[in-house]
Amino acid sequence: MSLPLLAPPSSSRRDLLRWPVVGRFLRWRHARAALQLGTGTLAGLVIADGLFGPQVSSANFAGVLPWVHWRGLVLLALLVLGNVFCMACPFMLPRRVAKRVFGPTRPWPRALRGKWAAIALLGLFLWSYEAFDLWDSPWVTAWLTLAYFGAAFAVDAFFRGAAFCKHLCPIGHFNFVHGLVSPFEVAVRDPDRCASCRTKDCIRGRELDGRPQSGCELWLFQPRKVGNMDCTFCLDCVQACPHDNVGLLARVPALEVVDDPVRSGVGRFGRRPDLAALVLVLTFAGFVNAFGMVAALHDLRAWTGAALGLASERLFLAAVFAAGLVVLPAAAALTAAWAARRLGGARGSGLLELVGRYAYVLAPTGAAMWFAHHFFHFAIGAHTVLPIARA
Repeated sequence: MSLPLLAPPSSSRRDLLRWPVVGRFLRWRHARAALQLGTGTLAGLVIADGLFGPQVSSANFAGVLPWVHWRGLVLLALLVLGNVFCMACPFMLPRRVAKRVFGPTRPWPRALRGKWAAIALLGLFLWSYEAFDLWDSPWVTAWLTLAYFGAAFAVDAFFRGAAFCKHLCPIGHFNFVHGLVSPFEVAVRDPDRCASCRTKDCIRGRELDGRPQSGCELWLFQPRKVGNMDCTFCLDCVQACPHDNVGLLARVPALEVVDDPVRSGVGRFGRRPDLAALVLVLTFAGFVNAFGMVAALHDLRAWTGAALGLASERLFLAAVFAAGLVVLPAAAALTAAWAARRLGGARGSGLLELVGRYAYVLAPTGAAMWFAHHFFHFAIGAHTVLPIARA
């Protein structure tokens, strides 16, 4: 189903790149590098303090910056603007070096394309966060940050394009899904201008001021790009377009709930079970993650220990996450699809097809849950960085 009239014409949409101060900065060729240097400095501070500072989370930058400030601000940015963190991602700094040094030409393995690897890594991270109390271990947080830098470097030193971002990065995929409710997207200003373009520089790249300017490395061809899925807001397409025809335009949030056109680099949502699974996992993960804060989880832990003899807390958490991220989403989605087919007149559609098409209805609910949880921590803990900075 496609309802293009729900989207306003490009000419009438607000464009952040046209704003006097913000737009001028974002149009600057080195804007992303400047943002990455800022976040990279903060990441370096997290690593240094996590490894060598006091191992008390409330007294260490590694205990507050990633788990209090970053999570709350990422979600706020997604709801107010869009995928700002991926735009300013510090993990892309070593990736840029890897591209220049190694010049990778290998394609990402066909068997690993899609979102299944990212889903597995997300599940592993969410379980590890609770099982190993990552929020309470500055030392482990520092090593996790270093591992992230190393993984981004290694993957993109070996494979062409933005393989790490498109297929693996758990943080990026969290942002991709919740970018569905963001009010801005990278999009063309005048589709007719693109129709007459013969160079397709927005995806191929070009020479700019005597230096190579890459196009979109996530293979999102701007004239056929729809929405924010797989878009890192890198703005390479903005720089590469010789006609200044790509902007950061206002959009109808969560339009994916009712509209399913063919998307460049993505295809139709309804034919991507991996994307549907990603949305379902992250939506249910928002509730499972919050469940870890309430007394009911501890009561359940005590009951399973007494009734089933399950002594290991990590095994208990593995069971909780398996139920919350796999069993419950699958059961709920398949039951809803079965009901839609039996009661809603969708008899000609398969269950997985219906799940793939309508899983995105849950994305706003998941975003709301994640925001309520993490912005709560940010609201009550934003000041915690001040005494650490003074120390």
